[in-house]
Amino acid sequence: MDIRQCTESLENSLLSPYACLSVNTTGRLFEEKPCAVRTVFQRDRDRIIHSKSFRRLKQKTQVFIIPEGDHYRTRLTHTLEVAQIAKTISKALRLNEDLTEAIALGHDLGHTPFGHSGETALNEIFPGGFRHNEQSLRVVEKLEGEGGLNLTGEVKDGILNHTGPQDPVTLEGRVVKISDRIAYINHDIDDAVRGEILYEGDLPVECTKVLGGNHRERINVMVTNLIKSSWDSTTIKMSDDVQQATDQLRNFLFQYVYTGSEAKCEEEKTYQVIQYLYKYFINNPAKLPLEYFNRCTGAGTERTVCDYIAGMTDRYVINCFENLFIPRSFTPTGKSLLFANDGNAK
Repeated sequence: MDIRQCTESLENSLLSPYACLSVNTTGRLFEEKPCAVRTVFQRDRDRIIHSKSFRRLKQKTQVFIIPEGDHYRTRLTHTLEVAQIAKTISKALRLNEDLTEAIALGHDLGHTPFGHSGETALNEIFPGGFRHNEQSLRVVEKLEGEGGLNLTGEVKDGILNHTGPQDPVTLEGRVVKISDRIAYINHDIDDAVRGEILYEGDLPVECTKVLGGNHRERINVMVTNLIKSSWDSTTIKMSDDVQQATDQLRNFLFQYVYTGSEAKCEEEKTYQVIQYLYKYFINNPAKLPLEYFNRCTGAGTERTVCDYIAGMTDRYVINCFENLFIPRSFTPTGKSLLFANDGNAK
């Protein structure tokens, strides 16, 4: 018996009857020889971590656009916090941690530069609309590596359905879905307080009474309550009072942080940047990098341009815009040729 088989045997004996076992995967689109060391979900996790799309998350906005401080969250640190929370919940509920981690690490691979404002800008201009969860699935199925990462069906389902009305088919995917919300509610409050957009005392009293008065307490209450309420169940949920307080806190953030706050004052500029670039490359596809230009024939120019822009980091998209649309300063390169023959050039 190899290491992978030992792990699969342990899963069968230790995990909850509601967990998704590695041996019960629906499989990959393209069949592969099993790894001697890793289960299928462990391989998926590793493929995501080693992908270029995952590395680019470090320079993509969470809430604050290109923040000056070192401690504000990025899309990468958000992803890691989601994974940590989701793994804690899965471990406590005896679900498959490897599947949970793979979904969590991959859930935002398709996010645009400038966070949700970039998503809105592409959604307005790209035919058929743009949703980051669908783009994340597209990244792992088609764009990353040589024709995608060939992930298992359970991981792809969790990535696609981590947001929106449809729940993932596995409990592990549902854990990631609610962990995503727990993570961003709490770390966005933390960042807003750091940026002096909010103070802890501004939070609704009825929420802090239930959830706690600081970052650590709120996460602890949400996570432990979720575990207790979901124990020995096929449902991942919080108790009614904690869920109500969590939803109210989320609504508070939409009112005072996500819409119209100082953190969002640059959003109109991000719309302009992204939409200008989109229109430019639609009209000038030959200006795309060669690998993207070559995709235009098969995927179509609009789809390819959307993929290219969605994959950009915040800094890359700004540099691209500046190179294309901002005039550069004149730099003298040598003597004028006008008077070169009579020695009067200066």
